[in-house]
Amino acid sequence: MPSQSAGPAPRPEPQRRRRADAQRNYDLLVSAARDVFHHHGVDAPLDDIARRAGVGNATMYRHFPTRRELIIAVYSEEVAGLCARSRSLLASDRPGNALFGWLQDFIAHVAAKRELALSITDDRTALFDGWHHSMHTAASALLTRAQSAGAVRPDLTATELLTLANGIALTATDATPAERLVLLLRQGTDTSSTPTDSTRRHDA
Repeated sequence: MPSQSAGPAPRPEPQRRRRADAQRNYDLLVSAARDVFHHHGVDAPLDDIARRAGVGNATMYRHFPTRRELIIAVYSEEVAGLCARSRSLLASDRPGNALFGWLQDFIAHVAAKRELALSITDDRTALFDGWHHSMHTAASALLTRAQSAGAVRPDLTATELLTLANGIALTATDATPAERLVLLLRQGTDTSSTPTDSTRRHDA
C-alpha cells in the first residue's frame, strides 16, 4: 500500500459540488460537532450542535440525517487534516523532525478520537480500511524521506511505526507522557541504533 504522497482521507460527501452557503453550513456543523463531541461525548444532543453551529435543526438533518453520518464526517475531517499536514511536512528541511512531529499529531488524534472511532459500530470495515490506508500513505511518505536523509534506521516500516505510535496513544499517562515515549521511540529508531550484522547473528 505505501505511496510517495499522502492521499486524502475518505469523506462522506456527495459527488456534486455544494453551493457556497451549503458548504459553509456543512463546515460549521462539522466544526461544532468536533467541539461538542470533545467536551460532552458522542452522545451529546444533536440540537446542541446545531445551536453551536448557528443553523436550524432542519439544516443539520439535511446535511447529516443520522448521528453516525455526523460522527463519520468529524472523523474524516481529522484524518484529512493529518494527511494534509503530512504533505506540508514533506517540504521540511529536517526530515526526522517532520516525521516525529507528525507522529505526535497522529498520537494525539488516536488518543482524542478513540471514542468517535468506537462509536461507529456498523459497516466499519470499508471506512476504516480507507482511513488506515490514508494514514499509512502519509506515514510512509515521511518515513521514506527521513530514511533517505539518514535520520531513521532503514529497516523500519510504516506499519511498525504506526503500531508503536498507536500503542503510545492508548497507554500514555500523566506519569509517562506521550512526549517522553515518542522521544524513546525516536532514540530507538535512530540510525545509530541499527543492529550490526554481528548483532543479528548473535541474536539469532
